[in-house]
Formats: sequence, C-alpha cells, structure tokens
Amino acid sequence: MSKKKGLSFEEKRARMMEIFFETKDVFQLKDIEKIASKDKGITSMSVKEVLQSLVDDGMVDTDRIGTSNYFWAFPSKALHARKRKLEELQTQECFEVRSLYAFCQFHLIFSVFAETSQKKEILQKGMEKSKIGRENTAERAALMKELAALQQKKEQLKAEIEKYKEYDPDVVEEMRQTSKVAKEAANRWTDNIFAIKSWAKRKFGFEESRIDKSFGIPEDFDYID
Repeated sequence: MSKKKGLSFEEKRARMMEIFFETKDVFQLKDIEKIASKDKGITSMSVKEVLQSLVDDGMVDTDRIGTSNYFWAFPSKALHARKRKLEELQTQECFEVRSLYAFCQFHLIFSVFAETSQKKEILQKGMEKSKIGRENTAERAALMKELAALQQKKEQLKAEIEKYKEYDPDVVEEMRQTSKVAKEAANRWTDNIFAIKSWAKRKFGFEESRIDKSFGIPEDFDYID
C-alpha cells in the first residue's frame, strides 16, 4: 500500500480558516492546536506556523488581552475583504489611467517651464551685455519685450504646475496610504467589538440585541468598505 500523502501548506491554511468560519468564535493558540489536530488533520507542530501565515496575510486577526493572545476570523470580514479588493482593483485601474495622463501633463508642463526659465536667464544675460555702451537701443527694447513675454509665460506655467500637483505620484501615494491606515484602524476596532460581543454572548449568555442596546451599538454596525 502507498503511504498516505500529508496535507499541503495551502490545504492546512484552508482547513484552519474553516475552524474560524464554522464556529465564529475567538480562540487561544492551545484551543486551535487541539481542534486543528483532532478535527482537521493538522499536526499540532505545524499549527503555529500556519496560523502565523494567516495572520501575516490579514486573513486572521489577533490581539493580546492580559497575558494571552486571542485569534479570530469572521466570514463577514472575508466577504468585505474580497469586495474591497475587487473595488480597489477597479478603482486603481481607472485611477492609474487618469494619473498617467496627469503625470505626463505635469512633466510636459514642467519641461516647458524649465526651458522657459533657461531661456529667460539667457535673455537676462544678453540684456546685461546690451546695456554696456548701448543704452535704449532697438536690440535692448526687443529683449525687454521678449523678456516680459517670457515672464508672463512663466507665471502661466507655474499656475498649470500647481493645478496638476495633486496628481504627483508621491502626493497621491501619501494620500492613499493615509486613507488606508485610517480605514484599517477603523475595521480593526470593528473586529474587536465583534470579538467582545461573541465572548460576552458565550461567557454570560447575553443576547446580541441586549449588548447592542447597553453599549449604544447601532443595528447597521459593520465594517467600512
């Protein structure tokens, strides 16, 4: 008889997620090791490694309460995570097209601005030379006129650069990161509230409606999309 093939790492991850989704409960590591070994065929020695990989990928949440670490993962979060990922990909595709266009416009204007500034500097030097023994000449008058036009063009280009500054990749990325951190923080607190509600229902037998009413939790309380 052929030797029975063990579970792959991905199969272990999938089976461990089943523990959380089927029970909708909060566990300590020792509890997960016991259930994983008994019901899911995952050796206790590999439980910690598999669990940590799920935490690192954001599929399982963890928090330290007192001296113990607790782990949980609700199906509602997984659904919201997939929905957010799809929306992010769709938004990112449109955003990247707009950003690419704006980025090209920004650099085109900036190049013209740099060229104009360089030409202005050359004209200023030429004007200085023309002053030596040749005050109020026709050449000087022409240079003054061209210099004034270039100064006006320079101000217009500066205004254009300011208009497209919001599409600068560095500025946009900073805004996206700030928004992402704020959203993740809000959803992390949402997870904590769900975890505490689950624990209170299991520990004291409270009804969910009673918990919501006691702590002012609205009926439509959920994750931020």
